[in-house]
Amino acid sequence: MTHPYLIAIAGGSCSGKTTLAQHLYGALGEARAVLMRQDDYYYSYQGGDLPNFDAPDALDFDRLAADLKRLKSHEAIAAPLYDFTTHTRRAETRLIAPRDVIILEGILILAVPALSPLIDYACFIDCDEATRFERRLKRDIAERGRTEDSVHRQFFGQVAPAHDRFVEPSKANAQRVISQSDYCADVAALTQSILAQWRADRPAAP
Repeated sequence: MTHPYLIAIAGGSCSGKTTLAQHLYGALGEARAVLMRQDDYYYSYQGGDLPNFDAPDALDFDRLAADLKRLKSHEAIAAPLYDFTTHTRRAETRLIAPRDVIILEGILILAVPALSPLIDYACFIDCDEATRFERRLKRDIAERGRTEDSVHRQFFGQVAPAHDRFVEPSKANAQRVISQSDYCADVAALTQSILAQWRADRPAAP
């Protein structure tokens, strides 16, 4: 029995990781793939100062690595679910059964040594800072109840410096770097090319 194949989709905040991961998941289907988010592994923060959510120490990467190891060993997991409006994990968990392909997306997944040996194929989506900020501004206001001023302060006070320190250097750990022009031109074709790599790496996969 072959181990599940882990595809990592990394890149800066709002570079397009989630959209590409969802395309991959949609192309494979729920019977063959599972989609996981780095963001569900943030620690809970109640009261006091919040951390820099774009730095590795804000996340429980030990639990994420343990969960991925279990999935790759054909064991089901109870994955956490994170609520960004309260900055806490929800009481309920998400039962995830092992599948042929694990799709993991997140800004820091190529920057953490504990995850590196578990990843079979890593992609990094390149995107300029101005585009990422514009997308994040729209997302955080619409989905996370943020104000324009708070998004601006967080992005340029925490997100951008953390990107330069942690995220951008992790691009060197990717087997494939995807330009924003290629991503925007045809995400469906990009999806199929990544799946072609999976099939090439896994000759037994139909």
